[in-house]
Amino acid sequence: MGLRKLAYRLYERRLGGTLGAMETPRHVGVLLDGNRRWARSVGLTDVNTGHQRGADKIFELLQWCSESGIEVVTLWLLSTDNLNRPAKELDPLLRIIENTVRRLVAGGWRTNPVGALDLLPDGTAAILKEAGEATSGKPGLIVNVAVGYGGRREIADAVRSLLLEHASKGTPLEELAETLDIEHIAEHLYTRGQPDPDLLIRTSGEQRLSGFMLWQSAHSEFHFCEVYWPAFRKVDFLRALRSYAARHRRYGT
Repeated sequence: MGLRKLAYRLYERRLGGTLGAMETPRHVGVLLDGNRRWARSVGLTDVNTGHQRGADKIFELLQWCSESGIEVVTLWLLSTDNLNRPAKELDPLLRIIENTVRRLVAGGWRTNPVGALDLLPDGTAAILKEAGEATSGKPGLIVNVAVGYGGRREIADAVRSLLLEHASKGTPLEELAETLDIEHIAEHLYTRGQPDPDLLIRTSGEQRLSGFMLWQSAHSEFHFCEVYWPAFRKVDFLRALRSYAARHRRYGT
């Protein structure tokens, strides 16, 4: 082991030890950003290699989350905007996502699809739905796989679902308008029944959420990391947890 790796290993162990008595987030959302830029930075011409390395990194992250006692992880793998990419870019990415979901199921992770599945190709949507059904009773960490996801789309879908539900019951629109509150909409989100994310992490140095979990992140803490996602280390993860634990959370202004 090189001196650099040894130093990181010792630092990682020390950092992990300091987190033992600190508050741990129940739900962590991660924007897995920088796959293509990482590939270019290491001299690779095929950016799909970056996407594959990013997919492999997911399984390391899940192990770290499980060790830390985190209950829910939401991984943003593909946005609704990404669906507009040319087929030569989108198709290989969808294959990587499909294989990643299969690996999650094979590994025993409770896999919950999050997104507008009706916008996805039939084959991809079927794999996601089957993964959710096959692992719904699994104990332990819940892994939300956000594919074809957009925060605005989620809110629109939640409102649409709410209206259709009440229409099926014959509820007059005026009555619904008088009784509608925040919780009614929250009950129709993709993540209904789950705690809102306590911590959102974005890699690659970008300092924006790009519409990720717009509704649920009202009181979330944000952590922006400079490293590209495929190069994300356990040290970077522990730093995010340390940053979260050091904050005094305010559920207002």
